[in-house]
Amino acid sequence: MTTTDPNRPVRVWDLPTRLFHWLLAAAVVGLVITGKVGGNALVWHMRLGLLVFTLLGFRLVWGFIGGRWSRFASFVPALATLLRYLRGQHRSGDHFEVGHSPLGALSVLALIGVLALQVATGLVADDEIATTGPLNRHVSNALGLAATAWHKGWGQWLLLALVALHVAAIVVYRLRGNNLVRPMLTGDKALPPGVPPSADSAARRVLAVGVLAVFIAIAVAIARQAG
Repeated sequence: MTTTDPNRPVRVWDLPTRLFHWLLAAAVVGLVITGKVGGNALVWHMRLGLLVFTLLGFRLVWGFIGGRWSRFASFVPALATLLRYLRGQHRSGDHFEVGHSPLGALSVLALIGVLALQVATGLVADDEIATTGPLNRHVSNALGLAATAWHKGWGQWLLLALVALHVAAIVVYRLRGNNLVRPMLTGDKALPPGVPPSADSAARRVLAVGVLAVFIAIAVAIARQAG
């Protein structure tokens, strides 16, 4: 007797979201390495910081106009939704299995928020040795030093903790038979009929390039403030 799997491939993560995810992951690894090496590597640390600024700016906009499951409206949970998820009281249409679960969404938002704070403090930081952020001259000395202390202290360790939590969650889900990495590579996930896909047409990708170009221009303008 054979059984037919009712699930079908559904486009969950559009290409711009997938590229954002992997570029951000690579940039964060590069930031950690260059930050620890110090010295001349801090030049690349600053460049990677501006790359993260560009990516986060893109993701903020894409969270409103991107593919269905990349939009904040599809995964940022209301309190009642979060409580239902924790109690296992899923309703029809919740689609917790599609993109980010409510807990996963909170983790992602926390990671993006801390990364944004790290970028902001890095832009105005001053290590009092040889490296200052490109916007440091626009803030007071006290604010620059406070930003540096956060950036190199609590901010760094909080970011590393959130990254570790993110990786641990992926491993736990994989052990439970839910591969979260493959959909972020291919874009598709096997889901029940009726789950709407994310738009991922050529036109949408061109739109993403346009959004990214805006933030690249802003990052370049910020970089020119250095010195």
